[in-house]
Formats: sequence, C-alpha cells, structure tokens
Amino acid sequence: MERKYGIMSYKLAIFDMDGTILDTLEDLESSLNFALTEAGFPVRKREDVRRFLGNGMQRLIELAVPSDCPEEKKTKILERFKEHYKIHCADRTKPYDGITELLQDLRKSGCRTAVVSNKGDFAVQELNQQYFAGLMDCAIGEKEGVRKKPAPDSVNEVLKKLQIDRQDAVYIGDSEVDIHTAKNAGMDCIIVSWGFRERDFLTAQGAELIVDSAEELERQILGA
Repeated sequence: MERKYGIMSYKLAIFDMDGTILDTLEDLESSLNFALTEAGFPVRKREDVRRFLGNGMQRLIELAVPSDCPEEKKTKILERFKEHYKIHCADRTKPYDGITELLQDLRKSGCRTAVVSNKGDFAVQELNQQYFAGLMDCAIGEKEGVRKKPAPDSVNEVLKKLQIDRQDAVYIGDSEVDIHTAKNAGMDCIIVSWGFRERDFLTAQGAELIVDSAEELERQILGA
C-alpha cells in the first residue's frame, strides 16, 4: 500500500490509549504495586512498569510477578489489580499536552476518531467518557471475543462499525505493539515519541514516522 503521510487528509484516526493520548503510568503503577504488596511480592519501579505495558493486563501481571509464581496466585493478583484500578484509574491520569485540542480540531475538520486499547474495556470506557466525552466515535478495550493487539481485530471492528476503508484511516500509537497492529491491519501508522518506549527502540521495531508533538501529529493526519 502506498504511503501518503502529509499528502492528504485521513477520514479516520484510530488512537491507542495508554502512552498515546493518556498518561496513565502513575495509576497503573499504583494499582499494580497495591496488588503485588497484598500478595507479598516486591513492588516494581516505574520504569519496570513502563516496559511491561502494552500487551494487556494479564501480561502486565505475568511480567511483574516472580517467575515461579503459581498460576492461581497470578489470577488472584490480576483480580485485585483490576478491582483497585477500576476505582483509581483516574486519580493521576491526564491527557498528554495538546491531545484534547487535537481531537477537537480533527472533528471540526471532519476526521472521525476512535480509540483501541489492550487495557480492560471497563477502564477504556470510563476513561474515554471522563476525558474525551463527545470526541471519540468509537472506543474498544480488551474483552472476550476480540483478540488483543497486535492482532488487527479491534481495528477491524472500528473500520466496520464506522464504515471507513482502511486506506482512508491511520493508526496512532506509542509502542512496538502499535507498529505491528497497524502492519497487521494493513494501515498507515504514526508513532508518538512521548509514550512508553524510547525512539531508538521504536525505529528498530520498524516505525516509519515518529512525531514529537500533538501539533505535528495533527499536521500529519490532516495533510496540512
């Protein structure tokens, strides 16, 4: 598929959530360490948590606990993490600089918007409503029957629901998971530099276009 970055406006922008439009790291770290402490395990440093994110909540727990942790204990820790995060998911979470204005501008320009995430769907819906009410046409989180990214299922669901061809859409994220999601979906991809991965790592993972601000991202999406 021919790339068209900066040449013409996309009809749909599909965003990852954590590390892309919302800075969720502190609240995720807090809920993870709550569950680990309750289970009698050492807490994890913020940089560890940052590296562990991107592949869903179950994978986050698997990476955070000791390698010899029994499966049943992992399941209990995951349950306690979800319970805590459901209550505290917006304590310190906030949109990245310029993101709210970006979404407002995209909608004014006729570009539709959506968010897909490997975060639990309960949290995606709550955070989307709290921070981006009226700014997203569709929001999908981790749920039964939809394979997690980098499988293209959630992206394909958005395209189908909004009836937009994939060549008219762009996927925006901050990690290797997002790079591979866009590739698997056959879509253009823009990666942001302010998220949970380092630029050199993203380039090595195949990122073709990395932007450093919401303003630069807007120009790429709208072809300005």
